[in-house]
Amino acid sequence: MINEQTIEKLRTMRLHAMAEFVQTTLLTSAGSDLSSAEQIGMMVDHEWTARENRRLHLLLKNAKIPANACTEDIWCEPTRGLDKSVIRSLATCQWVRAKQNVIVVGKTGVGKTFIGASLAQAACRAGFRALCTRTPRLLHEIAIARADGSYSALLQRLAKIEVLVLDDFLISPMKEVERRDLLEVLEDRYDRAATVITSQVLTKDWFEMIDDPTVADAICDRLVHNAHVLSLKGPSIRQRKALKKAEEERTTNT
Repeated sequence: MINEQTIEKLRTMRLHAMAEFVQTTLLTSAGSDLSSAEQIGMMVDHEWTARENRRLHLLLKNAKIPANACTEDIWCEPTRGLDKSVIRSLATCQWVRAKQNVIVVGKTGVGKTFIGASLAQAACRAGFRALCTRTPRLLHEIAIARADGSYSALLQRLAKIEVLVLDDFLISPMKEVERRDLLEVLEDRYDRAATVITSQVLTKDWFEMIDDPTVADAICDRLVHNAHVLSLKGPSIRQRKALKKAEEERTTNT
């Protein structure tokens, strides 16, 4: 017979979901018709589900996803250059398991950041560690780490992230030290982890934008050759949403 002492032991062992299940189900009439095997199975399932939910919450929190984004909400149509089958395939995260990259290019406002965040969210749901960051911000953090002596530790931490989303890649010219820092990050990840790049610059123009033939060749080689490239087209989604909101407000006020 399970008693309060047993429940307290479960809590002491940090089996809080099991303790809750025992208290709310097994000590009430709801669990009276269950066999011992069913009771144990349901109790373990309750604890397992609770731990998986906590793990997912932590993964999503650490990923710093900039929007409430998910692959199911990605707007797919020919005018955007997006095919549903491609997004469904990426949502399976097989590209993460294969240590491949995803490159999303297009003009400002077409939804590149949302897609990058959605892929990070899908990776977290699949149990992978992810991180979303703007490329200029990451390079700034690396510069600070070099100054305070934590450079190696930061590079090691970045290398362990299974999906790294670098937003706004090449949004501005990089200094020589920034180019080499980025190469260090990508070198550590090559064939070991997946990287997502979002950029307004087409891949064919990256070499020229990086403005250092040797480093540019090394960066492009580590990013492009094994990447799924999504080229977004169409008008700015931000502008489209703003116009829709304005139209709705006009309709409401008339």
